[in-house]
Amino acid sequence: MGERERYEPGTFCWVDLGTVGAAAAKSFYTALFGWDTVDIPMGDAGMYTVCSLAGRNVCALYERGPSFADVPPAWLSYVSVVDADATVARARAAGAANVEEPIDVFDAGRMALIEDPTGAHVAAWQPKDNIGAGVVNVPGALTLNQLNTSDPDRAARFYADVFGWRVVPVGTDQVPYWGIFNGEGLNGGMMTLPPGAGPPHWMAYFATVDIDATAARVAELGGTVLVAPSAVPSGHIAVVADPQGAAFALYAGNLDP
Repeated sequence: MGERERYEPGTFCWVDLGTVGAAAAKSFYTALFGWDTVDIPMGDAGMYTVCSLAGRNVCALYERGPSFADVPPAWLSYVSVVDADATVARARAAGAANVEEPIDVFDAGRMALIEDPTGAHVAAWQPKDNIGAGVVNVPGALTLNQLNTSDPDRAARFYADVFGWRVVPVGTDQVPYWGIFNGEGLNGGMMTLPPGAGPPHWMAYFATVDIDATAARVAELGGTVLVAPSAVPSGHIAVVADPQGAAFALYAGNLDP
């Protein structure tokens, strides 16, 4: 259940954490989610720590270099694409705030970093030997990617042009929310950036069985509960941060296999 051998183009397929103090971050997340880890040497870029459950890759984390000293630790979401270079060309035409040229990541794949017009960063991943996560939608694995943005209308137009997504209102007048569809499948969510939540960003959600216990464990391990466990139509969510300050979310509820 939740195992993946491939991803349709336009589907979220991976997340990784750029942090300060990778060893401390590794200790925190393995204690929280029970991940196994493997450190992969990346030459001058240092180590890339791949995290897994039952032998299937879930995500990764790495130590940022000195040139990123002023950039807060954060999770980055990746979207599977057929052609990273063509995706970058579409992003530029659609008004991306910034785009980094695609690079080959050894034989694993080809990636490009894109900053959308509202300031949120997302990565395009053209898979070669590595499709991304080998399991999703199970406890301890990625289950949702949500855009928190200052301009939902502008963001919706941009991502429709770049990835072909449909962005559909699914919330209420009191709590506006949008579902992001890739073809007929629900691929993510979008909401207006809450006050005090920092710049626009993509939020990674990890599944859990007991959201109250997991949120409490975050605090025990030195993290912070930013939004206490709360009910949503499909279950319960909480927003937390690791000890280095990287925010992520927890979800307990209905999981799409």
